[in-house]
Amino acid sequence: MTPYIIAGCVLLFLALLLAVGYVKAPPDQAYIISGLRRKIVVGKASIRIPFFERLDKLSLKMISVDVKTSSFVPTAEYINITVDAAVKLKIGTEPAMLSIAAENFLNKDSAYIISQVQDVLEGNMREIIGQMKLEEMVTNRKSFAEKVQENAVPDLNRMGLEIISFNVQAFSDANGVINDLGIDNISQIKKKAAIAKAEADKEIAKAQAQASKEANDAKVEAETQIAIKNNDLRIKEAELKQLSDIKQAEADAAYGIQREEQRRTIEVKTADANIARQEREAILKQREVEVTEHTLEATVKKKAEAELYARQKQAEAELFERQKQAEAELAEAQRQAEAMKLQAEAEKFAQEQAAAADRFAKEQEAEGVRQLGLAEAEAIRAKALAEAEGIDRKAEAMRKYGEAAVLEMYFAALPEIAKAVASPLAQVDKITMYGEGNTTRLVEDIVKSTTQVSDGLTESIGLDLKSLLSGFIGGRMGSGVPAAPVQPAAPAAPEENQTI
Repeated sequence: MTPYIIAGCVLLFLALLLAVGYVKAPPDQAYIISGLRRKIVVGKASIRIPFFERLDKLSLKMISVDVKTSSFVPTAEYINITVDAAVKLKIGTEPAMLSIAAENFLNKDSAYIISQVQDVLEGNMREIIGQMKLEEMVTNRKSFAEKVQENAVPDLNRMGLEIISFNVQAFSDANGVINDLGIDNISQIKKKAAIAKAEADKEIAKAQAQASKEANDAKVEAETQIAIKNNDLRIKEAELKQLSDIKQAEADAAYGIQREEQRRTIEVKTADANIARQEREAILKQREVEVTEHTLEATVKKKAEAELYARQKQAEAELFERQKQAEAELAEAQRQAEAMKLQAEAEKFAQEQAAAADRFAKEQEAEGVRQLGLAEAEAIRAKALAEAEGIDRKAEAMRKYGEAAVLEMYFAALPEIAKAVASPLAQVDKITMYGEGNTTRLVEDIVKSTTQVSDGLTESIGLDLKSLLSGFIGGRMGSGVPAAPVQPAAPAAPEENQTI
């Protein structure tokens, strides 16, 4: 019996051990078994060895955290605001996050967890507030919440927590900026509402006008249909009356027709008799016409055919003659055109020959002019050389003769000078002078004109002919050469009314 008792005791001990160490974790709690081993149980059953392993519980329930900035926070536009938000948190169910959460919040209640995460969430919210503009945050709370959540997730994950939701409850500011934004939006909304109302009123007015137009169109259409029906009625009445009149006329005409039918029958009978008589007369006349026709055919038809044949032949002859005449005229015109062409070519050739001859003559003339110009230039050159040589010889002789040569040249030119001075008087037929000594004055004027030449030589080239002449005469007298004879004085001129 002893072995059975021992086995029973062992089984009893094992059953007691199982009863004491059996644990079953609900879904909203995590059981952490530590000691000989470390195990986390969530929503499952497990065995804890009593006295050797410890069992701790960690709540996995959702936690609500009210996050509110404790003081005003400046936005990106430096506007001080406060933000109130509600955050839903829970401990992560992943083993790594459960392990971290067990280290931080094992056997702690939700109030402790809230106190630990409020300052973290507030710090992240303050950071995002400083990065965004007020209007952007107010008009797009979801974007603000997502940015705060993204910024806070790494910090909470390091604590073993995860964010389920982040909702912004309210924004407030110390200067009433949000209210002003609301006023501006209200104004915009009122403006849009007024515009929408005006548009609606316009649409209503247009609809009313359209309805009035359609009603008027319907009225006009109805009145038109009534007028058409009345007109159709009048037409129908007129047609019925016309049909009645036709029937009455047909009845009246039937009686007249019957009467006329009887009269026509009588007349037909009479006409048939007349026609029969006329037919017989016509047959007789036709026979006479046929006889006459045969007679005319024998005479007129043959004559007409002969005349037609003669006219055809004459026309063919005239046509042939006109064709020949046209061909002759065409040949003559071609011949004249050919002759005119040859004449034009001859004239063109003659003009070209004349132009060539003229060009050759002009070239010869130009060559003659060139040769003549060369000859004249050569003659001028030779003449100039001869004159230059004569001048050189005269200069040499004058150098040898000196003053005597100059005086000789002067006396040789003096008669020509006097002649030139007195030449205008040769053209005068008669000169009448009054007063005393007029003739003497005239001679003196002529002599003065002559002596003015020697005075001009003295003034222009510095040649004093009087000094040369005095020196030449004195030298000849000193050398025994006789002086030139002195001419007697001219007779005295008449004093008054002398005519030359």
